[in-house]
Amino acid sequence: MNLRPLRLSTTQADFETLFQQRLHWSADTDAAIEQRVADILADVKQRGDAAVLDYTARFDGLQADSMAALELHQSDFKTAFDGLPDAQKRGLQEAAARIRSYHEAQKKACGESWQYRDAQGSLLGQKVTPLDRAGIYVPGGKAAYPSSLLMNAIPAHVAGVGDIIMVVPTPVRGSVATGGVAGSGTSATRGERNDLVLAAAYVAGVSRAFTIGGAQAVAALAYGTASVPRVDKITGPGNAYVAAAKRRVFGTVGIDMIAGPSEILVLADGSTPADWVAMDLFSQAEHDELAQSILLCPHADYLDDVQAAMERLLPEMPRRDIIAASLNGRGALIQTRDMSEACAISNRIAPEHLEVSSSEPHRWEPLLVHAGAIFLGAFTSESLGDYCAGPNHVLPTSGTARFSSPLGVYDFQKRSSLIEVSAQGAHLLGQTASVLAHGEGLQAHARAAEMRMKSSDD
Repeated sequence: MNLRPLRLSTTQADFETLFQQRLHWSADTDAAIEQRVADILADVKQRGDAAVLDYTARFDGLQADSMAALELHQSDFKTAFDGLPDAQKRGLQEAAARIRSYHEAQKKACGESWQYRDAQGSLLGQKVTPLDRAGIYVPGGKAAYPSSLLMNAIPAHVAGVGDIIMVVPTPVRGSVATGGVAGSGTSATRGERNDLVLAAAYVAGVSRAFTIGGAQAVAALAYGTASVPRVDKITGPGNAYVAAAKRRVFGTVGIDMIAGPSEILVLADGSTPADWVAMDLFSQAEHDELAQSILLCPHADYLDDVQAAMERLLPEMPRRDIIAASLNGRGALIQTRDMSEACAISNRIAPEHLEVSSSEPHRWEPLLVHAGAIFLGAFTSESLGDYCAGPNHVLPTSGTARFSSPLGVYDFQKRSSLIEVSAQGAHLLGQTASVLAHGEGLQAHARAAEMRMKSSDD
């Protein structure tokens, strides 16, 4: 199997052109997908449960007479947890504990209310309150993702969200997926509930769940049905139909982000074993053919070593065809002038996952300002962040780390400003407000402030 990621050097004349071509990825959604999603959203909004049942039967191959047959409760989650092997129980609990600990620290750092009084005795501040209800979309049409559930549900729970509703399509047995709207269309008649996912729901504090997926699940969460409660925000990854549906319901509900293909960028100084870096590049390439894996290093011989390691290790990978397609289509090994230039290029890319595979990671970290998550040092593989390090693995992609952040406690909270003006403050602030309001031609604004100035003078 040929493995030929693009090999570049920043000193070559055509570097910029080839570099930009390799980075390019279009987020445009197919017009047919957009229209189909629009039809499904409208149908679920109008017919509610009946439409969700129809689409679940049609696209997931899961027949049900009522939504009650597709609903799961905390007792179901506990039963699934109790039935797991001890090693899986411990794995879930240990990962959840680290994720919860990190997000509790995050809440203390940026998610608390505060207030103060100014010199005139006016109270100013910020009140932070959780969302009432959050919807968590957990992919499940082709595989099970308990880690995704933990990363979405735990920060919501830590934020204080009172009701966490999970939707998860069930992997269908007995037939190969045909790529329906839910991403798991099949001729099979029922799906398999994944005990590890349900156990993760128990550990993470999910309130209720429905075994539905695709655009119809997003619509049910956004608009509410007789059985599925309307939520305030929808988070979690999905296929092109899920992404298109989230984009369309934004404004009716909040959403976390529209995620693109997974990405990893490794900055290496040549001190890490080449096999380790090769496997780190594979770890993202195995997601799908559009995933992007890039290595930046000042040393040509080290790039040769990593290339040789990838060629040697690829035949061992069960998903080698996907890895090869990803690396050949979107991967790159780039020789830079030095590590400082590598950091500058990294900031231009603004990658989802950024590994600083160096003997001096803290020397370079201050230069890195745009990344979803930064993994420091040779022992910090990106895969640890995916599962159990603690920080969230739901990260901005496609360069959006320039202005976006990882999913966190703050995504499940909202902030209200607190203002209590004293009589003395009304006199002082009223003068400023009056001048500005008259300047804008808004006399009622001005008079409202002036009336309080007179009252404070009495």
